[in-house]
This record gives sequence, structure tokens and C-alpha cells, in this order.
Amino acid sequence: MRNVRSWLAATAAVLVATAAGAQERDFSKVEIQVTKVAGSVYMLKGAGGNIAASIGDDGIVLVDDQFAPLAEKIQAALKNQTSLPVRFVINTHWHGDHTGGNVPFGKTSTIIAQENVRKRLQSDGVAGNAGSIHRDEPAQPKEALPIITFKQDVTVHLNGEDIEAVFVPAGHTDGDSVVFFRGSNVVHMGDDFVTYGFPFIDVDSGGSIKGLIAALDTVLAKLPADVKVIPGHGTLSTIEDVRAFRQMLADTSAVVEKAIADGRTLEQMQKGKILEKWQKYSGDFVNTDAYIETVFNSLTGKKGTPFVKHN
Repeated sequence: MRNVRSWLAATAAVLVATAAGAQERDFSKVEIQVTKVAGSVYMLKGAGGNIAASIGDDGIVLVDDQFAPLAEKIQAALKNQTSLPVRFVINTHWHGDHTGGNVPFGKTSTIIAQENVRKRLQSDGVAGNAGSIHRDEPAQPKEALPIITFKQDVTVHLNGEDIEAVFVPAGHTDGDSVVFFRGSNVVHMGDDFVTYGFPFIDVDSGGSIKGLIAALDTVLAKLPADVKVIPGHGTLSTIEDVRAFRQMLADTSAVVEKAIADGRTLEQMQKGKILEKWQKYSGDFVNTDAYIETVFNSLTGKKGTPFVKHN
């Protein structure tokens, strides 16, 4: 990983980890924390993206499944709530920290995702911001692929719950789904909403700053005021947290867009600290300079480095 020193070390580095990368990590000390959110829905935190679980008399529906080495721990945590099996897993997008458990869970469960998730998982590709953040992502085995895909939305009717996955295009990636648990008044946002600071937008995988803002606008229009929000990464949140995140994206992208119109280069924007007002969002994974680069590349249509296969 070029120019992002924390890509492998920091917690947020798992955002685009591959199965091979996961095998290099030590998951032995990871503990799966289970929190009751509302209704039938629980949130599981471990390593990787947050998991949502609808648990009831019909079995379990998972949203995302973290990394393969954690599958047994996740199953054990679920068995503390019910002896019934995981029947369905919905992937919010294709990154390995959200789909790494597809192989073990797919042996006994049905994997569901937006069609672009399957396309990206089955092909060699790149995850990155079309600049300094860049990681080759080899194609995943057949066993990791969703076997049910959808274009716009799909609903799983289980546990007295309408669990609706809705496609929000060109946000974090080009295959994002936000998952609504209608009866429990809970939403899992995938990585279209995170709480660790400036977001990682996978420009190399069809994500974009404007698409992400549009996705949040679409979702916010559908959320009741008292909804419980599970972010892709971070702590349980509220609709006001999502609104604040969306406003930050709009404000910062407007500053970068004006700088582009004024003819400033990326380097001039970074050296000029044009987003200093939002410095509190700068993190180990996506610091201010990396975020400026991401927004700049997204707004100018820059394409990233193609996949390079390593022997």
C-alpha cells in the first residue's frame, strides 16, 4: 500500500482486506461482542465490518460476515442467543471485511447480494481511491460468491420481519446495499455510513463522493426519527449522526470542487490545508490528505491503477 502507512496496522485497515490478508492477521484474541439493538435485531462487533443479525423463531438472517477465521466465534456468539441456524447472509458490498465469511457461512446458508458484488468477487480487481490508497483484490473462489443476486432490491420475510436490502449506486462502491429491518425499526448502512472519521470511498470500484451523498439522501428520506442505525464500522448511531456525516461530506466536497474550479492542483489543496476546518475527521486510515485526494479523484473522474497479479 503506497503512502497510507496504517493500511495494514490500523483497525480501519480491514476495510478492503482480502482473504489472503486476513490469513496473515491474528484473530485468536478477537472477541465477538453482541448487543441487542431493537426488536429481533442484534449487532455483532469483532474485526471487520459490523454484523446485524435478525434472530427469531424462523432462524437467523445475517447482514455481512466479517472474516473467515472468525466464523466459528460468530457462530458461537449466535448460539448464545438461539440454537437455530443462519439461513441467509446479505452482503452490503464486496470488501473482504464484510464478505470474508461467505465461504464458511455459505456451506449452510444462502448468500444474497446486489449483482455487482458477485461480479467483483469473481474477478481480479482493485480497491482504492484512484490514488495513494490501492490494493489488488484477487478473484474469490466460487464458494464465496452470492448465489442470489438482485438489481434494485430484495426482501427476506423471516422472524415476522420484512428485511429489505436496497441498492444505492455509486456510493462507497458500485454494489452497495442498505438493509432495513422494518419491524424492528433498525437499518444497517454498510460502509455508506461509518463513524471513524473521513470515509474510504472505493473510487476504483465505482464509488464516488456525489454518489455517496445521494445514497445518504435516499436513505435519510426513508428513515423514521427514532430509527437505530448500525454503521459499517463504529458504534450504534442515530439518524442525527447520519445527517451530520452527510453534511460533512457535502461541505467538504463543495470546498474541493471550488478549488478544482479555481484551477488548484491536488498538491496545492493538500499543502493549503483546505479542509482544516474538518480536521477532527482525520484518522489513521483516511487522513485529511487522503480524503482530499479521494474527493479530487472522484470529482475529476480519475481512474485508478489496474490490477497487477503477483506470483
